[in-house]
Amino acid sequence: MLKLGIEVGQTTVAKYMAKGRRSPSQGWKTFVRNHADGIAAMDLFVVPTISFRLLYGLLIMGHGRRQILWFGVTAHPTAEWIANQLTEACGWEQAPRYLIRDRDGAYGEVFIRRLRSMGIRDRPTSPRSPWQNGYAERLIGSIRRECVDHIVILGERHLRHVLQSYMNYYNEVRTHLSLEKDAPTLRPVQRAGRRPILGGLHHKFVRI
Repeated sequence: MLKLGIEVGQTTVAKYMAKGRRSPSQGWKTFVRNHADGIAAMDLFVVPTISFRLLYGLLIMGHGRRQILWFGVTAHPTAEWIANQLTEACGWEQAPRYLIRDRDGAYGEVFIRRLRSMGIRDRPTSPRSPWQNGYAERLIGSIRRECVDHIVILGERHLRHVLQSYMNYYNEVRTHLSLEKDAPTLRPVQRAGRRPILGGLHHKFVRI
């Protein structure tokens, strides 16, 4: 209308504009940001072995400082096994307030009952919405790019050892822009040097 030489006041425009539909409660991103310290996330990922056998890794991470809390490895993930992994990762005394997960069929009734008994509020993501568990999804991508894609896995024991080594590297050494270039686990200043991690795939650098 301005191009036609017609000036319209802002109040008039606002009067006839369609009203946006706002959710009566906070959105998903706002929820994650406001409750980060009390949120844990979990997800399963697949790793092939040298014999083409498929193993499943279970990742449990805390949102507060993006810390890896637990890695589990199995060839047959069941609801009971996942429930036990959650108990070992968090314990009954340090259980998170919320748990974000997808709707994989492996999370059965046994797992749901364990969450309730631990006082954890279950927050499954919407169908076909992996972005709602973005921290875990992105971390699994990092695990593939920085670790398991470069190592030939021999079996369950080997994969468990590799993931444990990566967890130590990720939590203690690997820096994050979201943490102001700090690692999830704070560590004291150490003597200068360099130590190989995962057979030299990564290194730990320290200085005085």
